[in-house]
Amino acid sequence: MNMNSKLNRRDAIKATAALTAGLYLGTQTKSNFALSANEKINIACIGVGGRGFANVNGCSSENLVAFCDVDENRASQAYEKFPSVRRFTDFRKMFDEIENEIDAVVVSTPDHTHFHPSMWALLRDKHLYCEKPLAHNVWETRTITETARERNLATQLGAQRHAKLNMRRVVEEIQAGAIGVVLEVYSWIDSSRGMPDPITSTKQAPDTLDWNLWLGPTTTERGYTDQLCPYKWRFWWDYGTGETGNFGCHILDIPFWALDLKYPTQVEASGPEVDSERTPKSMTTKFQFPANEKRPALTLHWSQGKPEFAEKKKYDVKGLNTIFVGTKGVLACGFDERKLFPADQFENYEKPEKTIPDSPGFYHEWFNAIRGGEPASCNFDYSGPLSETVMLGNVAYRSGGFAWDAKSLKTIGNDQAQKLIREPFRKGWEI
Repeated sequence: MNMNSKLNRRDAIKATAALTAGLYLGTQTKSNFALSANEKINIACIGVGGRGFANVNGCSSENLVAFCDVDENRASQAYEKFPSVRRFTDFRKMFDEIENEIDAVVVSTPDHTHFHPSMWALLRDKHLYCEKPLAHNVWETRTITETARERNLATQLGAQRHAKLNMRRVVEEIQAGAIGVVLEVYSWIDSSRGMPDPITSTKQAPDTLDWNLWLGPTTTERGYTDQLCPYKWRFWWDYGTGETGNFGCHILDIPFWALDLKYPTQVEASGPEVDSERTPKSMTTKFQFPANEKRPALTLHWSQGKPEFAEKKKYDVKGLNTIFVGTKGVLACGFDERKLFPADQFENYEKPEKTIPDSPGFYHEWFNAIRGGEPASCNFDYSGPLSETVMLGNVAYRSGGFAWDAKSLKTIGNDQAQKLIREPFRKGWEI
């Protein structure tokens, strides 16, 4: 079944044309396709193993109508726990058979296969929850974001830590001026995962796995290997986005929220020699964000590995992942803890009043939005630019720095980087 036969329709053309023209379609509002408070939401889950199984459980208070997975073994927990839910291997066939029975879709597949099922869902006016990062490259991410906004659908990116209480308190303290004006931020993931062993041989895929569907739109012809599936795909550029894509949307969510960030204007990166196939064990990225009505211009640093800044200042940041540098002090934090430095300067510090309400639960935010409530906290208008920024860090590492024109999706002064903004699809998956 050719992807073009369904996606290359007036709606897809309209979405792409609007993107190409740089058309601003407004910010997300309450959904046009709302359900009543008492109606169960009919949810189809695409990718139900691993993180997908967690999402299945998170949505189990609603009506699960379909599971779709290319790997029967990986999906077995979901199949066993919910034996009455209909099963599919190909999401296209799922939509062909039961499109009218579906209100909303959850996509929890590997990064390289986020885009196609997400767009099929959106163009059929299905509300969408998608795991992070939103897609595999910047163009895919922007297209999903713009399409969801244009069709006024309820969306949520799987940055589940956004619902944590400490995240709210960090945002309140930064926005209340606890450390003055923030001009610089350092965020990191303390990990050395990447550069997996080279693939030297392939073998016959198990009967329980549809390897061709697993490969999806990627143009690299490769036989089955357990060095990719079910998990290590994450550290190969054709399929994953490395630790930057894996954790960047979680960790950079903190400064994005606290400082009202959207699109950077300059991106630089450094690290070990670039491998054309595999993601690195370490890297450092610097983003320049322009001033807005709430704050001056600032610099955001992202690194795989603890930044030198933290080591030089000898701050106790064990278990933390972000340092805000302000004109009156420093706030270091993680998902569950925060500290102010220098400590003696903040001995009599009075915390600001709590202004951000608790989350009703990360999945319930999405359910409420589907039922006509306020947009979920990580709706794509917020999390799309966050995902794009994460992708841009990888682009700069692989091809060198550039000035970024977010409106036209252009890497100014770097033609090599431009090639990574939108990647080709293999035959049968074109749009």
